[in-house]
Amino acid sequence: MINILFEDNHILVIEKPINVLVQADKSNDEDLLTILKRYLKEKYNKPGNVYLGLVHRLDRVVDGVMVLAKTSKAAARLSKQVTNKQFQKIYYAVVEGDLKTKGRLENYLVKDEKTNKSFVREKGKLAILDYQVLNKRKNYNLVKINLKTGRHHQIRVQFSYIGAPLFGDAKYNKNYKKGEQIALFAKELTFFHPVTREALTFSLELPKRFPFTIFS
Repeated sequence: MINILFEDNHILVIEKPINVLVQADKSNDEDLLTILKRYLKEKYNKPGNVYLGLVHRLDRVVDGVMVLAKTSKAAARLSKQVTNKQFQKIYYAVVEGDLKTKGRLENYLVKDEKTNKSFVREKGKLAILDYQVLNKRKNYNLVKINLKTGRHHQIRVQFSYIGAPLFGDAKYNKNYKKGEQIALFAKELTFFHPVTREALTFSLELPKRFPFTIFS
């Protein structure tokens, strides 16, 4: 069952499990939207289709906090916050290599639809993030990331590009070993409630899996 962090008549805040699709694709694997719509249908004994609006996404291999909209009005207002950069998304990652204590990464990214990978190019969509190294153990850095834009695979691509790929990243880390799980976690989300306008922050503890555990 999905861990529900908060629920009212307008929004649903959840902890997305690792390796679960947010939305159905050609794999036909069960996805988060389907699971949560079933949960709402059963909980409230709703006839017919259940509305649940997707406001933002997490990659299949990434776990962490997400908000979904239970009404179309809430979805529109939350989507506007995303567009206006009023969403604050904090990720934690474990990256390999040497890093400055803190910095900002700015690149232009282009997505290759055939390979489902993104690449740094001279022209593309602007990708910006700020990061801070919180701890270091040998070749591993625990990094706090404040995502300023929401580009495809942005964190993974940008850190790989500067020679500090994420641990366990099968797509962008040449040192990836089969069976490793990517060390990227959506730890914190701050936004304004779509109806009350109250500022809400939801935060999760770091996962109890390697390599996050070496920093605990």
